[in-house]
Amino acid sequence: MRADTIVDMVQVCLNGPRTAADGTAVPLTPESMADSAADAVAAGATDIHVHPKTPCGRDTLSPRVLAETLSAIRSRVRVPVGVTTGAWAEPDPAARLERIRSWTDLPDHASVNWHEPGAEEVAGLLLDLGVGVEAGIWSGTDGAERFAASPLGPRVLRVLAEVTDTGPSSAVASARGLLSELGAAHGRPVLLHGEDGGAWPVLRLAGELGLATRVGVEDVLVLPDGRPAGSNAELVTAGLVEYEAGRQGAQRRC
Repeated sequence: MRADTIVDMVQVCLNGPRTAADGTAVPLTPESMADSAADAVAAGATDIHVHPKTPCGRDTLSPRVLAETLSAIRSRVRVPVGVTTGAWAEPDPAARLERIRSWTDLPDHASVNWHEPGAEEVAGLLLDLGVGVEAGIWSGTDGAERFAASPLGPRVLRVLAEVTDTGPSSAVASARGLLSELGAAHGRPVLLHGEDGGAWPVLRLAGELGLATRVGVEDVLVLPDGRPAGSNAELVTAGLVEYEAGRQGAQRRC
């Protein structure tokens, strides 16, 4: 079963802020990220989100590390590759902007968490550079309210509706609440995903609603049956099955 048969887009989130302590499934070097990306795309992923890492495994916006990471991944796949601009990688908003200005190789897109200080400036700079912006709207924050008022909203590539509620029994309700807060989302496409205990229920909801989604070790380290995931490709394979289950469940209720 391939992604293009059931969903327009399934993004693989290769690593996120996870570290070696989270297990061997987390790719931390450009080479391992490239290997993981290639396997995930072969399994059906149509887009990549990655966090470039320093040699000690910390998220970074370094132009050198970014260039090495993009080069390694693009040598193996022909799908869009995006990166994070999360404040944890560079807490100072001015320094974050300077880092991005110094990028020599540009990603296809970059996520901007709209609740973070400096989000509008970061998004504006990325757009000026020709980089697509994924507007990260986290549940439990004022991101949706800020995004609704943003003049940049109509220009973003898509909205990442990110459900931070990790409760398996409550994440779906949180997801529906977040989507309600987003409303029309400036008419931009929405990618819905959860994390940890909420990852699989929210992914199935994305299938039910026909929304783009994502899966990978950034979001969840276990398969739907609770077994540890051995790779991003394994998560993508399982994700496509779960997405289809959500889609078929919605059709049966119609």
